[in-house]
Amino acid sequence: MFTRYFTLAALLLGASFAHAQQWPTKAIRFVVPFAPGGTSEIVARSVAQELSTTLGQTVYVDNRPGGAGVIAMNEVAKAEPDGYTIILGHVGTLAVNPYAMPKHPYDVNKEFAPVILLARVPSLLAVAPEVPAKTLHEFVALAKAKPDSISYGSAGNGSSGHLAMEYFMAESGIKLLHIPYKGTGPMLQDILGGRVQATFTGAPALLGQINAGKLRPLAVGSHERMLSLPNVPTVAESGYKDFETSQWYGILVPAKTPKAIIDKLNAAANNALKSNGITAKFAKDDARAGGGTPEQFAAFIKKEQTTWKRIIEKTGLKID
Repeated sequence: MFTRYFTLAALLLGASFAHAQQWPTKAIRFVVPFAPGGTSEIVARSVAQELSTTLGQTVYVDNRPGGAGVIAMNEVAKAEPDGYTIILGHVGTLAVNPYAMPKHPYDVNKEFAPVILLARVPSLLAVAPEVPAKTLHEFVALAKAKPDSISYGSAGNGSSGHLAMEYFMAESGIKLLHIPYKGTGPMLQDILGGRVQATFTGAPALLGQINAGKLRPLAVGSHERMLSLPNVPTVAESGYKDFETSQWYGILVPAKTPKAIIDKLNAAANNALKSNGITAKFAKDDARAGGGTPEQFAAFIKKEQTTWKRIIEKTGLKID
């Protein structure tokens, strides 16, 4: 009896190993938890294109917005762990939702396996041209004079833009009206149309509108100024010492995905991040390429979870 079970286990292990060695033999679905038009899609599509070349199979982006990323994450957590469904994780879904959501339907540290950190992107606090504030100091004064009179848009509850602005409101003592959307694209349409006045969003999605004079940048959320906007100060430089927030993105797979597939995907992604297409695109958008091992990405996520747990406890942020 023992011999029969041992033989069956060996056969299953051998089949799993063979599958991992042959992977991929068909298209790979790259799930993005937000609507088209935002930084998440810019990063995902850039990487997907290079991965398709490196892996020899189509890697296509599938936008699944809603529920602060929970809908997409929950779907991928339950997907077959065969390497053909991967997801773009980010600060909101991995480091914030577990602490800001009273009812979180999955454990990000147990139901997903980190593959690689793809990029870190600076966030920009920007306003519509009709807002009478040329500096962050003036914006804060304006908001304090009329609490809740200025609305800001984000890609949705729990999105990077939502978190960044809530963090800044807690630090500055202002109150703004939050208008959540199902992605940065729809939000941008409304801020350009005058229906919301401000946003604190990833730079790649805003730079085109800023360069066209349709949005006015007031401050950069990261520690350093952006090369493409050298005259825009950081929030820390503007009087809020130690303030730092940036968007980051990485690839994850369902937890039981074979390590051989994870390592293969990691190697392909590392190569993709070094390609001319991605380095040029990221440089244009002031994004910093990631890279490294799955273990390094896992450690990065843990560090970010510690940081955002502290911020959430301080701000009292709750995501329904």
